[in-house]
Amino acid sequence: MGKKRSQKTPAHRAHDGARETAHAINAEKRMNADDVAIAMAEEEAAVEVIEASADETAENQPARKREARPMLNSFEALVDYERRSLTHVAGVPEQIEAPGLWRGIGFRIGDRYFVASISEVNEILSMPAALTPVPSTRNWLLGVGNVRGNLLAVVDLKHFLMEQRTHVSDRSRVLWVKQAGGGVGLLVDEVLGQRNLTDEQRVDAEGESDPRLARFVTENVMLNERKWGMFSMVELSRASDFQQTSV
Repeated sequence: MGKKRSQKTPAHRAHDGARETAHAINAEKRMNADDVAIAMAEEEAAVEVIEASADETAENQPARKREARPMLNSFEALVDYERRSLTHVAGVPEQIEAPGLWRGIGFRIGDRYFVASISEVNEILSMPAALTPVPSTRNWLLGVGNVRGNLLAVVDLKHFLMEQRTHVSDRSRVLWVKQAGGGVGLLVDEVLGQRNLTDEQRVDAEGESDPRLARFVTENVMLNERKWGMFSMVELSRASDFQQTSV
């Protein structure tokens, strides 16, 4: 006698169908979850690769910059700055490196304009806040000032040359000039920056007619419709009456 075949009611068949459907849905969800996990892992790996590449680029970039532009010490930096600045001087940019070009620092004393060789002027300073008078000295020696820890004797250049005291104003400046035994500061009414003269501009130079200035002004040159006396700081520092400050 064969086994009796079980018969399922419609309710049982519906239950079995619902369970199979649930299994299928769960299986699909697991597959989707696995796909999402794999996608997220791949995305994280890609982000790590990008970040590592960015870090490597950031580390290598400064090295490449250092190789392209080596670091300069302070003196080399100043020389390089001056060289690049001179290429932009108005008026004679093509003649900066040309032979016969004379460079100087322009300054004013009263109504006279002068220019001294740039090699003779060490620095341009503001008037020191305080000067210590030196007893028994000429009245054109204003005193001694402290400039960054250096003692600098300050001379009223107008008073020395023309016997007229300089009225100190916001435009007044002190030219730091080297001389035997140290430096000296020359008080002037105004400093007018760098001036460049070519041999052609000096062809028609005139002598100095003022006897008070003739020993220091080698020639007078017209530049931008103004007469500039070429003033020798070397001759000034060598003058016996300039060296003799005591009375």
